[in-house]
Amino acid sequence: MKKVVLIPDSFKGTMSSAEICFIMEKAIRTYYPEAQIISIPVADGGEGSVDCFLSAVGGKKIDVTVKGPYFEDMTSFYGVLPDGTAIIEMAACAGLPLVEDKKSATKTTTYGVGQLIAHAAESGCKRIIVGLGGSATNDGGTGAAAALGVRFLNTSGKVFIPTGLTLSDIAHVDISGLFPVLNGVDLITMCDIDNPLCGQNGAACVFAPQKGADPATVTLLDAGLSNLARVVKADLGADILEMPGAGAAGGMGGGMVAFFGSQLQMGIETVLDTVGFDALLRDTNIVFSGEGKIDAQSLRGKVVIGVAHRTKKAGIPLAAIVGDIGDNMESAYEAGVNGIFSINRVAIPFSESKVRCKSDLALTMDNLMRFIKHIKSV
Repeated sequence: MKKVVLIPDSFKGTMSSAEICFIMEKAIRTYYPEAQIISIPVADGGEGSVDCFLSAVGGKKIDVTVKGPYFEDMTSFYGVLPDGTAIIEMAACAGLPLVEDKKSATKTTTYGVGQLIAHAAESGCKRIIVGLGGSATNDGGTGAAAALGVRFLNTSGKVFIPTGLTLSDIAHVDISGLFPVLNGVDLITMCDIDNPLCGQNGAACVFAPQKGADPATVTLLDAGLSNLARVVKADLGADILEMPGAGAAGGMGGGMVAFFGSQLQMGIETVLDTVGFDALLRDTNIVFSGEGKIDAQSLRGKVVIGVAHRTKKAGIPLAAIVGDIGDNMESAYEAGVNGIFSINRVAIPFSESKVRCKSDLALTMDNLMRFIKHIKSV
């Protein structure tokens, strides 16, 4: 075996994708010490996305002073890849971990995300990827838009920067002042959920409770996002109310489309395109991917299935190393997965298995590599 590609997602709550790549590579080298091993750790757009891209293809991290979740000054960052593509994770300045125990989806802002986009564009980046995930916000991306020159006016004609609490005060949106530096910039939004903006499956109802919202606040936030959608449709002609993915990151998915004409793209497709995955597959003997649990949700475009579509087309075998395997996974094989292997070696609760997950992954990979080595020698 001369060339192997590793491209796992993280196992949520247990191992990062970078840790998984490290463990996989160590097991492979035990049996194939001379193999070329290419590691592509994957993140879903949330915390850690910049580091994953930089680890996969190289580049540099840029530190920038921007506004944090409560409009406070903070040092944030974005990544720049060797080809000049900027990678921004909105969690770097509007993420839930930044607010700690001071969660308030009514007051938090994405303003700093807009500042990161502006800095990247002003630095000459013509392709900017914005990862949505892990947000502390519910402002529909209006904060980011305001930082980039979009004006929001209330019924009195006063310009203000909306937050979740004041989305219902928006009467008009004016994008005539959008920063000219964005002209000619290809703005892509990584979005791994298909929730609409509003309603029972929308941003507020599904995600705001984890951002500190009680039932009454959820209702207020949902109404605010609904108003935003109404005004955006009237003033900008963009219909984001039922758009799949519009509800990502407190409605920022919809905001990225409405204010900047960005395209929403599944995270794994963005990763595969950005790292040049199809070219990397040339002369590859086998690909290892994985995620915490492969199930029906995975079939909607998560990491393993996204990789499988590419490996199947290239005729390269794909092994999925996972924590758990859901029922009725035959469709995964049809998509291009050649084998699914669970690292859960003993039937124990997750609270116990997560403690031993790294050693279980190592043992599972060792077991699999022993088998592959034997088959190769037969």
